[in-house]
Formats: sequence, C-alpha cells, structure tokens
Amino acid sequence: MSSQTMTVHPVDEKLPVGKLTALGMQHVMVMYAGAVAVPLIVGRALKLTPEQVTMLISADLFCCGLVTLIQSFGLSKWFGIKLPVMMGVTFAAVGPMVAIANGTPGIEGARAIFGAGIGAGVLAILIAPLMSRLLRFFPPVVTGAIIAIIGISLMKVGVGWALGGPANLAQTVDVPKLAAMVDSARATAAAAVESGVAAPALKLPGPIPMIDSITYGALDNLAIAAFVMVLILLLVKFTRGFLSNISVLLGMAAGCAIAIAMGKMTFEKVGKAHWFDVVTPFAFGMPTFDIVQILTFTVVMVVVMIESTGMFLALSDMTDKPVSQSQLAAGLRTDGLGTVIGGIFNTFPHTSFSQNVGLVAVTGVKSRWVCIAGGIIMVVLGMLPKMAAFVEAIPQFVLGGAGLVMFGMVAATGIRILSSVDYRGNRFNLYIVALSIGFGMVPLVAPHWMQQMPHALHPLLESGILLTAIAAVVLNLFFNGAKEEDAAVAH
Repeated sequence: MSSQTMTVHPVDEKLPVGKLTALGMQHVMVMYAGAVAVPLIVGRALKLTPEQVTMLISADLFCCGLVTLIQSFGLSKWFGIKLPVMMGVTFAAVGPMVAIANGTPGIEGARAIFGAGIGAGVLAILIAPLMSRLLRFFPPVVTGAIIAIIGISLMKVGVGWALGGPANLAQTVDVPKLAAMVDSARATAAAAVESGVAAPALKLPGPIPMIDSITYGALDNLAIAAFVMVLILLLVKFTRGFLSNISVLLGMAAGCAIAIAMGKMTFEKVGKAHWFDVVTPFAFGMPTFDIVQILTFTVVMVVVMIESTGMFLALSDMTDKPVSQSQLAAGLRTDGLGTVIGGIFNTFPHTSFSQNVGLVAVTGVKSRWVCIAGGIIMVVLGMLPKMAAFVEAIPQFVLGGAGLVMFGMVAATGIRILSSVDYRGNRFNLYIVALSIGFGMVPLVAPHWMQQMPHALHPLLESGILLTAIAAVVLNLFFNGAKEEDAAVAH
C-alpha cells in the first residue's frame, strides 16, 4: 500500500465500481420508501391525476439523486458537506404543503407549493452561514442528546414498517355495529318524542366500535421482518469485508425472496411503468409566489437545518472527520439549494435523510463515494420509471427488519457520545440530558399535544428532534454557558 493511499481519509476513499454500486443501491433501498411517500401524500392532497403523481415521484427521485451528488461530492466550497449523506424530501414540510393543497387543489396548488419552496430555499441559502454559527453551542452533551432522539424517533418509523403502517392503522371502525348503534339512538329519540317528551340530543350508548385490522401486525409479516433482522446480525457477526458491508442489502434481498414466494411481493406496477421518462423543469407551469407561504416554508427550513446539523455531527462522529463551521454552512446551504432545485423540477423541500445515517453506523463504510453512487442510481431511477417501480415493490415489513437495526444504531451513537460527557464533575449535565430527551419524547408519545396552540407553530412543535435541540442548547447555556465552544467542532 502506497504512502499516498495511507493518507486518504476513509470518507474520501474510492472503492471499486462494483462495490460502490452495491453499497449505493443499499442506501437507495433504505431511503426509497421515505422518498416516495411525500409526493404520494401531497399528490393525493392536490387531487392530481395518477399520471401527474407519477411525474411527481419521478421528479422527486431525480432531484434526490442530484442534490445527493451536490451534498456528498461538493459543488465548490459553498455547497456540499462532503460526507456520506443521502438527500431526500423532508416530511417537515408535509403539513404546510397539504394545507396549501386543501385550499388550492390541482395544478394551481402545485405551482404555489413549488414557488414557496423556491423562495424558502433562497432564504435558507442566505441564512445558512448564520445557522452554522450555532455550532459552538453543540458540545457533546447537546449533540449526544440530539443524535439519541434522532434514533429514538426513527425507531417509530422502523416499527411502523415492520407492523404495516403507523399505529392508527391497527384498528378500523366497525361500520355495521356503528350503524346499528346510530339506528338504536334514533329509535330511542323518536320514542321519546312520541311520548310527548322534547327530542333529546342524539347520543350513542357507548364508544365508537372498532375492529382489529387483519393486516396490521400480521404474524407472517412480522416473521419476515424478524428474519431480515436476524440475517443482518448473523452477516455482521460471521462475515468480513464486503459481505459484512452489504449485510443490510443481502438481508432485504432475502426478505424479498421470501415475500415473493409467499405471494406478498408482486410486480404488477413494474409491467405497467414506462421504460424512460424525461424530468423537465416547470412541468406544471411557472410557480406562483406568496410571501406568507414562503415565510411558512422558511420556518420549516430552519427546522430542517437544525435537524441536519444534528445529523452532520452524528456523521462526523461516525466517520471520525471533524466538521468545521464553514463545512457545516456548505452542508446547510445545500439543504436550501436542494429546495430551490426541487421547486424548479416539480418537487419539494430537501433535507439529509437520517435513515441513511444509521446505515453508515451498521456497515462501517465511511466513504462518501458510496452516497455519490447512490445519488447516480437515484437520478437513473428518476428517468427509468420501470426500475423505480421495481424498487417500490419492496414490502414495508422487509424494510422494517432492517430499520430496527439501523435506527437503533443511530440512538446507540448518541448514547456513546453521551457516555463521554462528564457527569461526576458536572452534575448539571444530567439535567441537560434528562430534560432534553424528555422534551423530544413528547411528540412521540402525544402526537397531538400542540392542538390547542396556534396552527402556525405546529411545524415546530411536532418535531421531537427540534424540541430536543432547543432544550439541550438552552439548558446547556443556562447551566454551563458557552465555555465549551470548540467541543462540537473537535468531536
């Protein structure tokens, strides 16, 4: 091995093309479900045609790949943090986008969303250097708490994948029983009127009857998810080198094989999808710009950038590559640039995908070239709908088995950082960790806790990661001041 090779940091290591392709595909499969979920939700809220929703998905994949290339490869010193980062559309903007869609459905609503994204993206680029100055307020006691809550928040997603969706899908209304209860209540009210009593308010005799969903938590699906998880762990323990690095990909491939054999994975959409599609800018017409909508999206971008800061610091710790303030600014600017590109190419605000941070922890592969390969694959998927449909056919419960491993690794990374914090010499750090993680858990255990508060605050208050970040920074300033200014940079 030459001395020149010895000096290459693992983040900058260029792997053989075959390995890069497999490792990049592993990243794509992990993020795919999250990447296509937002255009599906917003497209349906806008009441777009199936063809238009397909266009949104293709544009989404294309832009995810393009912005990933900018973030991981770098575009001058101004854009790109040059770490193994996969970029995707953020769920933080779903609320404001659905609100626009409900008020203005159809093409006009889509153009308003794209315009708000472009405006907020430009503002995000301008304020990124200001956001990067917050780096000195992120010593290990703060970053550890944020990274731990990122992992804990993602576990909810992983469990939902394994079980077949979010918790609200566990039960459905028993319509025949409910109809019988309503008829009974009406008959009681009618009898009261006939007997000369004033008509009473219609009241059901009990709670709305519910029945358990036959698909949620299905034991065969859970068995496949468990098989994927166990296989990944066996591969990590008993294999070395490249096989260990693609353990998640192999686990999901084995899970898909079982799902196909059981008839749980089909390829109908693959047959119907086109082979090639061109993603064109402004396909829905020129965006429209509304100052209130732009400012609303800008608030979302501030949330996104604070969450991205936590993810960049997590990657910095996993890859042993310190992040400077200028590098953090370049990474945050790319969140803004990605959102501008998204608005131009008919898609939505972008952020770094936390799911893929967990994959870096599981595989131990630190090279950013893996994510560059993933970005190229995403661009190709955006232009080859048939290939995109093939990846989309992967059942969620297969992803769930892998998700539990990866997302748990993110939480474990946060715990490892917290283990380096001095609690004996500074007991205040215990209070910082306890309260900041407690605040971050609030949206997880009580998703509607903010329903009595102004609706404009909801995008801020429904993010456990943001609540943890704010609480940890404020409590650290209160107890410790800003005396550990360089700790986050060096860690």
